[in-house]
Amino acid sequence: MTAPRPEDGTGLQGPYARGAYGADGAFVAAVDGLADPLNDPLPDPLKDPLPGQHASPWFRSESAQGEPQAYAGPQEPQGAPGEWYDPEGYQRDWYGSQQAPAPSPSPSPGHSPGPAPVVPPAGETLGLRTADTRRIVAEPSEGPEPYASYEPAERSAPAKPAEPVTGGRAERRRAAKGRGGRRPVPAAASPGAPAAPMSRMEARRAAKAAKDSPAVVASRAVGEIFISLGVLMLLFVTYQLWWTNVRAEQIAGRETDKIQEEWATGAGKPGVFAPGQGFAIMHIPKLDVVVPIAEGINKEKVLDRGMLGHYGEGKLKTAMPEDEQGNFAVAGHRNTHGEPFRYVNKLSPGDPIVVETRDAYYTYEMTSILPQTSPSNISVIEPIPVGSGFTEPGRYITLTTCTPEFTSTYRLIVWGKMVDERPRGEGKPKALVG
Repeated sequence: MTAPRPEDGTGLQGPYARGAYGADGAFVAAVDGLADPLNDPLPDPLKDPLPGQHASPWFRSESAQGEPQAYAGPQEPQGAPGEWYDPEGYQRDWYGSQQAPAPSPSPSPGHSPGPAPVVPPAGETLGLRTADTRRIVAEPSEGPEPYASYEPAERSAPAKPAEPVTGGRAERRRAAKGRGGRRPVPAAASPGAPAAPMSRMEARRAAKAAKDSPAVVASRAVGEIFISLGVLMLLFVTYQLWWTNVRAEQIAGRETDKIQEEWATGAGKPGVFAPGQGFAIMHIPKLDVVVPIAEGINKEKVLDRGMLGHYGEGKLKTAMPEDEQGNFAVAGHRNTHGEPFRYVNKLSPGDPIVVETRDAYYTYEMTSILPQTSPSNISVIEPIPVGSGFTEPGRYITLTTCTPEFTSTYRLIVWGKMVDERPRGEGKPKALVG
């Protein structure tokens, strides 16, 4: 602190005038009561403002006993010798010349005010600071420039401190990585706002999470295989139950027309027919069946084409309708490929079965039925069929088909006996007319 200066005879008035400290010796006592700037803490900036000023950030006065005294207002000179206080010298001694000048709060006539010191709050050292703890509060003043003073930061609304991370290194790492090592992707502020960009590691994790696991891929492949098999099975069933019938009926219809055209032109004379060659037409009025009869029981060439096959080869050779005696045996599908014998099990004794040839109509009456027998039981087509009830030679007819439906495990047999032979020139028999 600079030494006091004598009065220069300028006639200063107010707190800086001569005799402002009262009686003789008051100034010396006041100086002795000041804190030592080299050893004591910095003065309290809030307790002892100068006369006419706001709370000063540097001045503090104490009594001789060391107790702080509140400022009681400006003291009028009492005629005692006083000293002139030099604020500029105090500022240079304590803080240097880098502080911004400020107008004096209560200048005396003829005296220009010196700059007001700006210092940190009480109790703060003059070392480096990590963050500014002060804020400038500008207040209006009647002088040419506004007067600025500093207030501690705690007077303003304090910011919410971040929660410190406690614990060991592992806990700090988990806290830094965000509980589990994965930083969550921040959601967009609004539905239309774009999402925050992800880091490379987060992008890789997101792409990996978007990929399906091997188990999911395998289950999906198995599911697709089963779906494909199901579709194929559905198509196969549709083909067997519907399309084969459509195709067989078309083929059988064309074959019937062909046989009738041959009869009309004089072709198709009775005799030995080639395998697959059509030579007759069967009518079952009760079942509304009109189907051609071809030679042989070949599945692809005859039966699957919607026609009936005549047992006429090898050990399975049977008689023809025009023979004087014997058993005229035929076979046909019960399901699919035209299914001409689908409802043959519904025939009752006495129901007519008519076989039409080039020269005549042969009418049979249904006599008996064998619901089930082995496919290897060829005795049912013998000249006197076993199990038919016939005991002597005659002119018989035998119908064979598969059973149960949609299988070929067993054979269903229907027998009949000829009751009428009518030449074509005499017209149709009564069974077909009525």
